[in-house]
Amino acid sequence: MGLFDRFQELRAAHGQIKACGADPFGVKMDRILSSTEAEIEGRHTILCGSNNYLGLTFDADSLAAAKASLDKYGTGTTGSRIANGSYDDHKALEQDLADFYGKQHCMVFTTGYQANLGAISTLAGPGDYLLVDADSHASIYDACRLGHATVIRFKHNDPADLDKRLARLAKEPGNKIVVVEGIYSMLGDHAPLKEFVAVKKKHGAYLLVDEAHSMGVMGKTGRGCLEHDGVDADVDFITGTFSKSMGAIGGFLISDHPDFDILRVACRPYMFTASLPPSIVASVRASLARLRAEPEMMTRLWQNVDTLYDGLQAKGFRLGKQRGPVVAVHINGPELAAMAWHGLLSNGVYVNLALPPATPSGTALLRCSVCAAHTTEQLEQVIEALGEVGRQLGIIPAEDGAGQVRAAAE
Repeated sequence: MGLFDRFQELRAAHGQIKACGADPFGVKMDRILSSTEAEIEGRHTILCGSNNYLGLTFDADSLAAAKASLDKYGTGTTGSRIANGSYDDHKALEQDLADFYGKQHCMVFTTGYQANLGAISTLAGPGDYLLVDADSHASIYDACRLGHATVIRFKHNDPADLDKRLARLAKEPGNKIVVVEGIYSMLGDHAPLKEFVAVKKKHGAYLLVDEAHSMGVMGKTGRGCLEHDGVDADVDFITGTFSKSMGAIGGFLISDHPDFDILRVACRPYMFTASLPPSIVASVRASLARLRAEPEMMTRLWQNVDTLYDGLQAKGFRLGKQRGPVVAVHINGPELAAMAWHGLLSNGVYVNLALPPATPSGTALLRCSVCAAHTTEQLEQVIEALGEVGRQLGIIPAEDGAGQVRAAAE
């Protein structure tokens, strides 16, 4: 057996997707023009798949902070904080985040993936139980594999199923840690955190919430779904990332647990990875300060969410059930989804093609992400381009001359 023979099925599937005319997983951005625009294949393109929810990648204060930090500290730390020490901004960012969430402790990781990998694999040890939402991100499942706890999946966003599974463990020793996400990255639906908190309290479990896609998006001040649902004080651990609303890269773990700091010498993904470059830390601090000073940025984001969601729904597309910065457009099958994705790119619109295993089994999506910096005109162009491609491929019904949807059978 050859070294790569086990990937034959994946290679064949990837080949079918590339047959649409381009490789959706190998797009080259020739130039980034702004938070919402790029040049791809020599074509001016609207970015509607960047996760840049607040549009802060070109924020003037964040850029200035990063440039000043480059001059002061150089390009990187060249090692982990355990080996090479913490710079003053590492500590300052952790304090900023702890203050933002109203918690006592924070650890900053080099990526959001590592935040989940490190937190989950370290918190749950041999003899413990991880109860994980079935639609959890790959970083959560990889953390389960890295650790030594027993892993139990429960039905997506189903507190009753979690309750049933925790009840079965009532007489089992060991800690029970429930892991959910605030907003799920593919379908864009929100976790019912109030109900999950009630279940975890009933059974004496811990609750970890990954707020990667809801920080800076949900809640009065942008603290995510836990703030939106009013359960800030009842969530034991919060993970998140800087690569969405904060416009950079990195991750974090936050908690009030009194023994939190032992994780700094127990968590392998934290201990054995080079720390964030100071310029990134500086830009994230500036972006967080901007969010705290101007939470009204989220108002513009949600206006844009409504514009895109309502516009696509009016065209006849089948969308995710809940509104949010992730607008999932359901397509019947990966090949058709790939053709639609390529049609959009050819018309100057970039979205994400999302297929299993990134999505639930059997689910193919055109995954759109909304940015506070999108103009109404840009979003209307996205809606029209999706409508045109959708009609051409038979994904949505045709329209009559007045722009009204006609049944496909007419």
